[in-house]
Formats: sequence, structure tokens, C-alpha cells
Amino acid sequence: MNQCYATRGFLPCQDPATELALGEPYSVLDTVGNSLPSLLLEKDARDYLRRVYVPDWPYVNIPDDLWPQACLYYVRLGFIASGYVNQIGQPHCHSLPANLAKPLCKIAELMQRPPILSYDGYALYNWRRFDLRKPIQLGNIDTIQNFVHLYDEHWFILVHVEIEALAAQILEAVLSLQGECGAQEVDAALDQINTAMTSIIQVLQRIPERMSDELYFAKFRPYIGQFNEVVYEGVNINPISFRGETGAQSSIMPLLTELMKIPHQDNKLIRHLYDMRQYMPRYDRELLEQVRAMPDIKLLASSAKFDAVLEQMACFREVHYHWAIKYIARRCNDQQGTGGTPYMRWLKFLIEETRGHKKGVKAA
Repeated sequence: MNQCYATRGFLPCQDPATELALGEPYSVLDTVGNSLPSLLLEKDARDYLRRVYVPDWPYVNIPDDLWPQACLYYVRLGFIASGYVNQIGQPHCHSLPANLAKPLCKIAELMQRPPILSYDGYALYNWRRFDLRKPIQLGNIDTIQNFVHLYDEHWFILVHVEIEALAAQILEAVLSLQGECGAQEVDAALDQINTAMTSIIQVLQRIPERMSDELYFAKFRPYIGQFNEVVYEGVNINPISFRGETGAQSSIMPLLTELMKIPHQDNKLIRHLYDMRQYMPRYDRELLEQVRAMPDIKLLASSAKFDAVLEQMACFREVHYHWAIKYIARRCNDQQGTGGTPYMRWLKFLIEETRGHKKGVKAA
């Protein structure tokens, strides 16, 4: 359960659990999870995974002290399920066997989220620190679970983890504006957000340092793809589709969009963006709604400080857009992101409307 927004951002209050401690039968998930990058290289991986006995989550709810265990249980199952359905080099698969589908659906229902690996399982709950005395940042963190042996995938995930850690400064600033506040408090909060966004953009720009665009596209991006018409055996006989893991499921930019009251035009792209919220942790979705209900700070804020935050948001999206071209668009004609996002048109659209909301921009 995440209630440490001002100090951890959207990362969990405690560092994620790295081993399941629910009893000996549950160790199978750690064993299979740790072996998954090797298993997925074998053509008979699906045959093996269909025979693995996965015990159900042992409680009718998730006790507060067992949230780290529940998150790891979901992470392991989510990775295994996506590896099974999206295994590279094997025929398309449209069914998830009952031994995986039933426990995944049960933990997903308790966590009030769709039964597929999403951004929270891929990044928010999927890291550990080498030195607990040092910050959550690149060089001091590694992943818990992966699809492939390549460090490129570790790097891709860990860049997002550091970004989420830096976003704690943003959440602290946003939370300081709850209740009555004046122009001075608003400008101070905007200054803090501006500073945090500068650091976040610098980290996002580091993506190419340790991640090959060729390896990303061919070797591990397919594993975070969406589920198209997949039958969850033993749960539902009707095929169902879910969005794949994507950075659009991070809560950082939606939080800032709600705070700044950016009036994005209602269209298919924006509806898609809101659809991504169902893949966020429940508590984070609730926080977004709380911020959405806050008064508009635009009138209280100075033009310079308000517009500076909007410009940082636009710059962040421009870097994202650049990496989308480098890592995806140049390698295929598919204009869909990993979550089914029409990212090329979508990102341009968001950039333009973000800049168009500046106080220094006159309405057309």
C-alpha cells in the first residue's frame, strides 16, 4: 500500500520484496521467475510453464503488512504470463493456461487492476537497492525480474525507477497545495516541480547510454505487448484484450496534467490516455482524482513560473517522442506503442496543447 507520496512518489513505501515468504510452495514463482530469461529461449517453454503448479494467493484479501509480498507475487505471475503469451520466436498464442490464469486473475482482482503485467509490475515494484543507505538512483539499483538476459532491459526499467523516485519532489509540491493557499505557496510549489522536472528530463535523456534500439525492438519489447483476444482458461471462456505495459501508465504526467488543468481536447487519443489509468495502482488513481478536484492554480501563479512548468512538461514529452522515433518508428511502420498507444500523433498533440495552455499564450 503506497501512502508515502511526498517521500517516495509513486514508488512503494518500502523497497520491494525480492523473495516470496508465503511458504515453501510459493518459492516456485521465484525459481521460475529467476529462470524465465533462459526458459523463454527454449521452444518448449510453454509446455513447461503449463505444468508448473502455482498456488493461489493464500488470503481472501491483502493484509497491509503483506502488500510487498502481494506485489512480488503479481510481478512474478505477470512476467510469466506475458512471457507465455508473447514468447518470441513462437506462434501467436491466444490462451493462458489455468495454472497461470487463475492465480493471476485472483491477485489482480484483490489489487483492483487488470490481470496483465503493467507499468507498476514492470517498474514500480521491480527494483532493489545495492546499498540501502544510498538513494534510489541509477548505479545503486537493479531489477528483480526480467524477460531477457540483456542488461539493456535492466537499464530500460531502471531509468523509469529513478524517474519515479525523483517525482517524489513533484508529489510533495502538489500535496502542499491541498487546502487554502496563496500566490506565494503556489509559486514555491511550481519552483519545486520545475526543479524536479529538470532532473527527470536529464535521466530520461540517458536511455541510449545502455540500451540498444535494435535489441530493445527485437529482443524484449515484444514481451510487454498487449494481449489480443486471449482466453484466460479456467476463468473466462470469452477472449479478452488488455493493453500492454507502457510508460503511459505512469502517474507522473497525468498528475501534472490534472494540477495544471490542461484542457486537452476530448478525442480518441485523450480517451485512450484515460483508459490507461485503469492499469495504475488503485491508490494512485484515487490521488489523480483528488488533484483533479483541486482549484485551478493558474490565476494565482505568476506567468513565468506557471509557464516554466508547462514548458518542462512539453520538453519531457519531446524527449519521449524522440526516443519513440529512435526505438520504434524507425524499425517498423506500426504507429502503435507497446500499450496500443498511437504514440506519434498522440505525443505531438499533447505537446502542442501543453504549450498552448501557458499564461503567456493568448487564446485563439
